[in-house]
Amino acid sequence: MQILLLAAITAATLVAQGVPAQAPPIHRENIEWTDVWFPSSNNHDLPRVLLIGDSITRAYFTAVEEKLKGKAYVARIATSKAIGDPALLTEIAAFLPQAKFDVVHFNIGMHGWDYTEDDYRKYFPALVAAIRKHAPGAKLVWATTTPVRKDREKGATNARIETRNAIVKQLASSEKIPVDDLHAAIAQHVEMHSDDVHFNKEGSALLAESVATEIAKLLPVK
Repeated sequence: MQILLLAAITAATLVAQGVPAQAPPIHRENIEWTDVWFPSSNNHDLPRVLLIGDSITRAYFTAVEEKLKGKAYVARIATSKAIGDPALLTEIAAFLPQAKFDVVHFNIGMHGWDYTEDDYRKYFPALVAAIRKHAPGAKLVWATTTPVRKDREKGATNARIETRNAIVKQLASSEKIPVDDLHAAIAQHVEMHSDDVHFNKEGSALLAESVATEIAKLLPVK
């Protein structure tokens, strides 16, 4: 009886978070990580912005923060959790209520390659629902996933990245979420890769310029 009750409570919690009742098997990497950075937590004189993403987001974070200096306080949640993993929604639920965000700029696309593109399409709305629930009133911007220099077997490939970007562009349009096309911004600059996935300082600066520009359009006047 206790086991059945626990299963029922878990299922109800996932549904409440926006996860469909029939969740797929959970796929994780050998090492999972999360990096949370909320600066100027006691200051409230400027709008507050949150960047959600992965190691690429973490790399351009400082440049975005610098470009928005005096205009907004910029925080980040960088994570390896993938769309389809309930742990991603748990992190959103845990961290977003810790501050009042005016803009949330997000991308979750470079991890979770054991999930199919159909899974990605199916579970992306749960991420949007969780962000809206835990950052009520925040304006959202979705960023496209950046290209890789070299396809990885059983991992990131440019064909899969382009498919995922197309899926979310359609979903973002239906949800009236503006798109920051980081893929297009960096696609012609293969020389800015520092490895097959990440970018050098110049590449991160180029991405930060696009991120800061799109966020600035949505900042409230305070």
